[in-house]
Amino acid sequence: MTTAGASADALAEPVERVGRGWTAALSLANGAIWVGWFGPLQILLASQAKNFAPGSGMSKETMLAWVTGAGAAVSLAANPVFGALSDRTTSRRGRRTPWIVAGTAGGALSLLLLARAGGVWSMAAGWCLVQLTLNAAFAAVTAAVPDRVPRLQRGAVGGWLGAAQILGVVGGTGLATAAGGIGAGYVACAVCTVAGVLPYVLRYPDLRLPAADRPPWSWRAFLAGFWLSPRRYPDLGWAWLTRFLMNLSNALVLLYLLYYLRDRLHYHDPGQGVLILTAVNSLTLMATVVAGGVWSDRVGRRKPFVVWSGVLMAVATAALAGWQTWPGAIVASAVLGIGFGVFTSVDFALMTDVLPRALDRGKDLGVINVANALPQVAAPALAAPIVTYLGGYRVLYLVAAAIGLAGAVLVGRIRGVD
Repeated sequence: MTTAGASADALAEPVERVGRGWTAALSLANGAIWVGWFGPLQILLASQAKNFAPGSGMSKETMLAWVTGAGAAVSLAANPVFGALSDRTTSRRGRRTPWIVAGTAGGALSLLLLARAGGVWSMAAGWCLVQLTLNAAFAAVTAAVPDRVPRLQRGAVGGWLGAAQILGVVGGTGLATAAGGIGAGYVACAVCTVAGVLPYVLRYPDLRLPAADRPPWSWRAFLAGFWLSPRRYPDLGWAWLTRFLMNLSNALVLLYLLYYLRDRLHYHDPGQGVLILTAVNSLTLMATVVAGGVWSDRVGRRKPFVVWSGVLMAVATAALAGWQTWPGAIVASAVLGIGFGVFTSVDFALMTDVLPRALDRGKDLGVINVANALPQVAAPALAAPIVTYLGGYRVLYLVAAAIGLAGAVLVGRIRGVD
């Protein structure tokens, strides 16, 4: 490939449809990264907090909130920074692949370190390293979509990535539950994360950015590039805000799910209950995530799908407040999966449609992905006082429903896409 050709491929708007093999391999890599995140988030970190809390001066809820919040704070910076670095990478392996490889390897090692945590400080440090490294891989995987996928195929590809994401959540939860212990759970998640990424990095060459097309280095310009003015890019600003609100609502639902089952519903095996609810949610999500993205591609519209999926998610979340029984939790999980399935695929396509510049795809998507990580910081800060002092789980889920509904309504402010 000539330099001119490489430049055109790397920076031009893609027009050639990607094949099923490429989509499957990228989706598998995406799902593997989510295994590395959600095995700890759903089961392992909560179990460690329960073990470390006695004698620490903190409740298990507060300890879990501080650890997950610290990790999410690292994620806030890591995703856009690594996205920006991948934009500037001129390696022979391409712009994205080196960061996928390095981030995945670092994530696996960090999970193994977390398995040996002996207290809250080593637990927090290990989780921050997991967030740092896996976000390097995730930023590069996400940026590969606008690099390679034409606009009218992004809903479908986003659907498959979303399906892989939820399978990663289920797989991580299942591995953490079935491994037989906290240490074994971390090892299983680390091995699965590495194995899932290998097919993509080994089989599919990345697009190379010629050194001549890389902007001159300037710390000032590099740091200034992370501010995307809502006044200059209003559609991007509204899209970011709607994603933040939807993800904040979802984070409030998930954060204390294990404790909700144990302390409010008095379910006999809370860990197993989380796995069952996650599986129910995943089944309904899988039924809508790809179909919603394909349907959106065919009709050429994004906003109505995001709006109605957000409304459905708010209804399901409110049901957790008003119907606090095990059957109610199952129904709410199923309905939440239907809404979140459509939201996951179509919102991702919408985000790629409002990106300002091809040269900054990784960085801009990293900034957008802050809307995924920031709720992990905000959710503990909101949830802990609500559960402890302001009405418990009923109020928590009503607040989450209201936040999600606000996100659905504000999608209408995006003007540049149908």
